[in-house]
Amino acid sequence: MISTPIARSAHVVALAAAIAGAFAAGAAAQDNGAGKGDGKGRPDGARGRQAVIKVSGEGRATAAPDMATLQLSVVKDAKTAREALDANNKAIADVLAGLKQAGVAERDLQTSGFSIMPQYNYPQNSDGSNRPPELIGYQVVNGVSVRVRDLTKLGEILDKSVTLGVNQGGGIEFANDKPEPVITEARKAAVADAINKARVLAEAAGVSLGRLIELAEQPARPEPPVPMRSMAKEFAADQVPIATGESAYNVTVNVTFAVNQ
Repeated sequence: MISTPIARSAHVVALAAAIAGAFAAGAAAQDNGAGKGDGKGRPDGARGRQAVIKVSGEGRATAAPDMATLQLSVVKDAKTAREALDANNKAIADVLAGLKQAGVAERDLQTSGFSIMPQYNYPQNSDGSNRPPELIGYQVVNGVSVRVRDLTKLGEILDKSVTLGVNQGGGIEFANDKPEPVITEARKAAVADAINKARVLAEAAGVSLGRLIELAEQPARPEPPVPMRSMAKEFAADQVPIATGESAYNVTVNVTFAVNQ
């Protein structure tokens, strides 16, 4: 059989027409199927969606703290930066040595901040206008973070640190060294709360809960300690009174259940 350019072109045109026809037939079949129901008057799209109940649950658990973190600083002023730094170095060295003698471990002492700042005076003229600032000295601040694991020594450590040279501070945070067991209790309470909410909603809607579809936890949120009189320690007259209170941990979970209709 002899193939000519005209014959080959006709063959290509016929093949393209056949492919186009096949695509058109498939699209028509899909359009016809999209409008069909599932035999119960529901479109196929609705048949693929499942009714669900989404709720959130909250849980809270508390425990007495067993450790505290202090933020203490030594501030020294002098005419020159060198003099201020030397005075601060001696004072902070005495503070660190005293804290170790009081039972604070090396790993629980960490420098939290250090700065050398010039100090200026801003005089005014007799007419109230500003004069150029005058350098009057330097200030050195050295801060240390102290983790106290024996709370019975907390008041003693605070008092001793001031005696040794600490003259700025005020930050104190109570916590638990191992909060995992407390957080576990909060998680259990949060899931139980979510299940109870879902059951109430299902009963009100006249349906029953199905399988668990999704369960997600939001990060735990520790609350500031709540002081309690019963937990306030009795200290000697030369110690700082401390109320340790209790630490609270909150957990929130998001839960999705299927609905059995």
